[in-house]
Amino acid sequence: LSLFHSVLGQVSYSIPEEMPKGSLVGNIAQDLGLDVKRLKSGKARIYTGEGTEYIELNKERGVLVMKERLDRELCGKTTPCSFSFEVILENPIQLYRVTVEVIDINDNSPSFPKDEISLKIVENAAAGTRFSLIRADDPDVGVNDIQKYTLKPSDNFKLEVQSQPDGGTNVEMVLKKQLDREKQDRLSLVLTALDAGDPQLSGTILISITVLDANDNAPVCTQTEYKTNVKENSLQGAVLTTVSASDADEGPHGHIQYDISNVPEGALDLFHVDQESGVVTLVGTLDYEKFRHYEIDVQASDEGGNSDVCKVMIEVLDTNDNPPAINIMSTSSTISEDVKPGTVLTMMNVQDPDSDENGKVHCLLDENTHLKIMSTSNNFFTLVTDGELDREIASQYNVTVTCSDEGVPSLSSSVTLTLQISDVNDNAPVFERSSYEAYIVENNTPGLSIFTVRARDADWNQNARVSYILEDSSVNGVPVSSYVSVSADSGVIHAVRSFDYEQIKDFHFRVKAQDGGSPLLSSNVSVKIMIQDQNDNPPQVLYPVQTGGSLVAEMVPRSADVGYLVTKVVAVDVDSGQNAWLSYKLQKATDRALFEVGLQNGEIRTIRQVTDKDAVKQRLTVIVEDNGQPSRSATVIVNVAVADSFPEVLSEFTDFPHDKEYNDNLTFYLVLALAVVSFLFITCLVVIISVKIYRWRQSRVLYHSSLPVIPYYPPRYSDTLGTGTLPHVYNYEVCRTTDSRRSDCKFGGAGSQNVLIMDPSSTGTMQRIQNEKSILDEPDSPLEVTLSFPPFIRAGILTLFEHSGSIFFL
Repeated sequence: LSLFHSVLGQVSYSIPEEMPKGSLVGNIAQDLGLDVKRLKSGKARIYTGEGTEYIELNKERGVLVMKERLDRELCGKTTPCSFSFEVILENPIQLYRVTVEVIDINDNSPSFPKDEISLKIVENAAAGTRFSLIRADDPDVGVNDIQKYTLKPSDNFKLEVQSQPDGGTNVEMVLKKQLDREKQDRLSLVLTALDAGDPQLSGTILISITVLDANDNAPVCTQTEYKTNVKENSLQGAVLTTVSASDADEGPHGHIQYDISNVPEGALDLFHVDQESGVVTLVGTLDYEKFRHYEIDVQASDEGGNSDVCKVMIEVLDTNDNPPAINIMSTSSTISEDVKPGTVLTMMNVQDPDSDENGKVHCLLDENTHLKIMSTSNNFFTLVTDGELDREIASQYNVTVTCSDEGVPSLSSSVTLTLQISDVNDNAPVFERSSYEAYIVENNTPGLSIFTVRARDADWNQNARVSYILEDSSVNGVPVSSYVSVSADSGVIHAVRSFDYEQIKDFHFRVKAQDGGSPLLSSNVSVKIMIQDQNDNPPQVLYPVQTGGSLVAEMVPRSADVGYLVTKVVAVDVDSGQNAWLSYKLQKATDRALFEVGLQNGEIRTIRQVTDKDAVKQRLTVIVEDNGQPSRSATVIVNVAVADSFPEVLSEFTDFPHDKEYNDNLTFYLVLALAVVSFLFITCLVVIISVKIYRWRQSRVLYHSSLPVIPYYPPRYSDTLGTGTLPHVYNYEVCRTTDSRRSDCKFGGAGSQNVLIMDPSSTGTMQRIQNEKSILDEPDSPLEVTLSFPPFIRAGILTLFEHSGSIFFL
């Protein structure tokens, strides 16, 4: 056993032939300095190319064992008889060359190509005449090859064996003494060939000799050796050479015939010699890659049995008849896109059995900027990366490798390799837009789909699986997740609640898209949701206030001119846009020819001169509509009293039926309401006076200090847009008499307009009117206070007093 290393690593073993299957060849792991675990992890295997695999690798033990019985005779006479194979490891790829020499054992006996040799020897053949015999063949080599010949019986002949320069042997039988045909016309000899093996083996052939009459001249070859060259692609019938011999005898004893006496195994079917002319022709197909040299013996014999041997040496010339054979030894069908340049992807072995230039091979790739092919050693090539790969640009490479020899004409072979590029997570999701805007109509159903955000990821499979996440934020102090939600898989934005345009008109949030790779990559986008108004609110009438227990009447003097402003219907709509555009129409009226309503401002005016014939009690029904689709509306009833004095008005309105079910509880509620109002009034007076005093004191302090004085102005609201809403500031006069301890607090009316509130169910109405009128006429009202109330408080106070059953003038 010998161990040596080359560039790739090489080990040599010597084994006897015919070893049983499973026999140990050698400990390859130990000899290569490898661990058994490395053989397993590297998926170690044996590569023999197109040859038969006689040896297999036991990765569990790290040894080489016989896979098939091996016959050294496959090498013929070539010594030493050896074959090579490669042990290939992956991750990383490593290559070790192993050479196994097969040692011959004596398992073949010498054998002759024929069972019998027939010779004709003239009786007067002189002693010392030589007769060439067929030599035996033994496939074994060395001492197991033929070592000697014996001839029995040896009374008339002796055997001589001569070694030839080409390493062969020439077996000749030499006549010891002349024969006597009259005593014995036939002789039988046994020629035995023996080897020197253990055990010694032998082979025999029978020599039958016919004794002829005298023929004292033997044929003589013109040349002892004939040499010729022939191309391996020569056609059958091609003339190789012509052998010739001469015989001094005349007649039948001088007629020479030619015959092939000795040929290598298999050559008898390739060559033919014409018996008469001695022309050697090709009758088979030559193959330089199998046999390159042939040596045949052509025997020239006359009819008297004399013969001579002419040697013919045939050299087979190589032609470029074999294209390179490409064998893929190891390949990676899938590679990651982030591999480094220079990574080995495929290892190939290219063989061309032709010789010289015909067997020199070079390999090229089709155009590819990311891969290249390199020659690592004789007949071995590797495909490596030559740049950075990007699966998003090319997910697969179909690489064609073409290997050509240098023969004329050149022959080539090609193989196509398919390389799949596996993905790595190197691309973050990208939204289709830089930002999104979406609209949703208010009063939507919770769970309604608003719109969809989409993001694309250029990666593949799990790395391109995008999920959507709603980023934490707040809208008006409320988490955005209580407004909207996003589907993790589809990116659909759903409304979590029903939106109200009057509460929120738009809001922003961010959506994050992340992939499923490792590490996770993500991006986000801004989303703006805008609420669209819906006509979901009917107009609200602020004035006149509609009550249930008493009647509110607007007074119009009979002297009123055309266009007299009776009152103004004030309404609002909390919607926006055209849904809040209000229009006023007179739906019903006691006398349509007397009043009209402004379409835009809701003002009720007279359209003609009031006459004495007009009824005192006028009832108008005004409808307020918005401009939405569908339109919503509200209805208000306005009572108008056409009269110049209160008695005339009261006489008309007292005709209304009274509720007969009033009881003592009404009195209790009246007293309670008056007490609450009085308490509120007194509280307001105290607060106002306190504020005035406090401001006065502050102004005095600031006046004496160097600090700047910043005046404070209470907010006021006015109807500047002409939408028909009332001013939010109302002036009320609070009057008290000198005998105020026994009097109730009364409100005096503003000077701009007369409004009458009457309760038809109350008794003593006229008397209270007169009393209150006398109070208002007193010139010595000691105190006047101006109060500001919002419209809704004003409406509540009016309703409270209206239900109390009292009559007040505003």
